This record gives sequence, structure tokens and C-alpha cells, in this order.
Amino acid sequence: MISSLEGTIKHKDLNTIVIDVRGVGYKVLVTTETALEAVPDSTIFLWTHLVVRETSLELFGFLDKETLDTFELLITISGIGPKSALSILNVATPATLRQAVASEDTTYLTRVSGIGKKNAEKIVLELRNKLKITKEDKGVDMRSEGDALEALVSLGYTERDAREALKKVPKETEGASERVKAALKLLSTRS
Repeated sequence: MISSLEGTIKHKDLNTIVIDVRGVGYKVLVTTETALEAVPDSTIFLWTHLVVRETSLELFGFLDKETLDTFELLITISGIGPKSALSILNVATPATLRQAVASEDTTYLTRVSGIGKKNAEKIVLELRNKLKITKEDKGVDMRSEGDALEALVSLGYTERDAREALKKVPKETEGASERVKAALKLLSTRS
């Protein structure tokens, strides 16, 4: 099994990158965030998970071990395949997923294409005892976080930019409207 790769980025698309490891190019499926951060001709290290099927081999790559571990937990859930798990990680970081599971909030997960209310409930139920949920995870209001994200996207910001800004908003800032205001301040200083 290929558990990690380190090499030079030769090509990138929205959800894939090609890594040259001593003359062999590996096509790796990654989150959109990883693909956007990837710089051609730079060196990258990825933790990987190899999916073997009858007709294909697919390699999924992650920048950190925590995201790989979360991916591997997600694919143990019946009805969640590797591409669905990658889609979930495109919308929710491992920390966000822990917070959603801790607060039993399925609305954040239903933002993922192909994940309906029943699958979101199944994810929360099955991951409840498998994820290492901290006290901080339990204190986050995921509904207001989802509302804040949705508000920023409706104002014209990309989901990625909105999510990054919300990560930087102090945890003490409560309520969707207050989080949006704080995120807007952060986004306006960036421009």
C-alpha cells in the first residue's frame, strides 16, 4: 500500500494533482483547498490512501495525518465512498466535522452534493464515538457557523474565502450576524 508520497508537483486541476516521484507521475485526488495551494514545480508531501477496485486504482492525498484519518473513518460508513468522503472534506475540515458531530448538527453536512439528511444523520451517529471530540468542539454552534458561511457566500465571496475568514474569527464571537461582521472585517482588510 502507498501510505505517503513526496515529490514535485507537475500538474494540477481542481481536485487532482500529478506528483513526480523520481520519474514516476502519480495522479492523486485531493481536496479543492489542497489543489489550490499546490504550486507547480514545488515539492509536496501527502499522506495517501489507495483505493483498489476491479477496474481502477485511485490514490487520495492529504496534507496532514488528521485529515487522512478522518477520510478513513468516513469511508467506513455504509453508503459513503471515497469520493463522497473527499467531498465532505471539501466542505468541512476535520475540526468542523468534529464540531458538527459533537453538536449533532446535520445541516452543515447536507451542503455536500449527494449527502442528504439521512446520510448526514448516519454520519453523525456513526462518528459520535469514533472521533476524538474535545470540550472546544462541543462549545461551537454549528448552525450559526453554517448560517454565517451561507451569508458570506450570498454576499459574493467564494466558499473557500468565507470559510478561511470564519476560521480566523475568535471563538468568543457568538451568533451568525456577529461572526459575519467579524469575517467581513477580515475579508475587507485582505482586499
